[in-house]
Amino acid sequence: MCFRVIKSVPGHASALEATHGKGPPKATDCWILHERAREYYWQGAGQLSIKAFFGGRAHYRVGCGHHAVDDRGYLVLNEGQTYSINIESPQPVESFCLFFAQGFAEEVEQSLSVKTQRLLDEGGTGRAAPIRFFEKNYAHDRVLSPALLRLRKAYANAERGELLEAVYGIMERLLKVHEITSREPERLENVRRSTREELYRRVWRARDYANASFSEPLTLGAIAQVACMSPNHLLRTFRQVFGETPHQFLTARRLEEARRLLADRELPVTEICLAVGFESLGSFSTLFRKRFGVSPTEYRRAKK
Repeated sequence: MCFRVIKSVPGHASALEATHGKGPPKATDCWILHERAREYYWQGAGQLSIKAFFGGRAHYRVGCGHHAVDDRGYLVLNEGQTYSINIESPQPVESFCLFFAQGFAEEVEQSLSVKTQRLLDEGGTGRAAPIRFFEKNYAHDRVLSPALLRLRKAYANAERGELLEAVYGIMERLLKVHEITSREPERLENVRRSTREELYRRVWRARDYANASFSEPLTLGAIAQVACMSPNHLLRTFRQVFGETPHQFLTARRLEEARRLLADRELPVTEICLAVGFESLGSFSTLFRKRFGVSPTEYRRAKK
């Protein structure tokens, strides 16, 4: 298995052109893609990967799903998944994406779960069952994120052996995150495990879509359509998984973005209200005070 580090070159349309004559990475490679770009677009099928972004936001279209990835977390996509990525930002957005070789996750999972004697007898050649990770946004955590952020900081000066060890460590952590996440569908009642997992994937698709499109005038019907569920079914399932309704999630997301803009930008309060998806300044101000204890104007004044 080969390990590659690919960095963007100013003026190049794609980081894949900046491979120093080695050609594009193959499915048998583990590799890192590190870029800074204001505009970027790519579409195709990829490897199992972790997508992380800093200083801005990247938008992924995965089937009928829509994921926005920024400093708050990372996105996991499975091997062979077709998707597109789009970045449009006034400031350069930094990507740090880690791609895993075909079968790498299964190899690491087998080394963790199979008894040592059996691994010695089989020479590590036994076939492991394919692993399908949950394709969704993951909030930065204490399991995988510290290792990912350490690698982002140190990889440029690391030797190949160090990089490969770090990648193995990150895969072990991704498998742990997957183990933890696999328990969450148990919150859904009265259905078979396979059905629970499919419902869980769909309701997360709805949540990620709402998160990515929070500034738009979303309806319950539009969110349910993305998840291929009826509005009533989505409402019930969303509440079971997340402990809140889609509307409550959207309101909280909009208020958090408004709080960020009030602290970082000089935009008028009314403009911020509309930019984050609220239609009424009065209701925005009431909800903001209820959540944060002060009015939008008082919050901005306190942050200056």
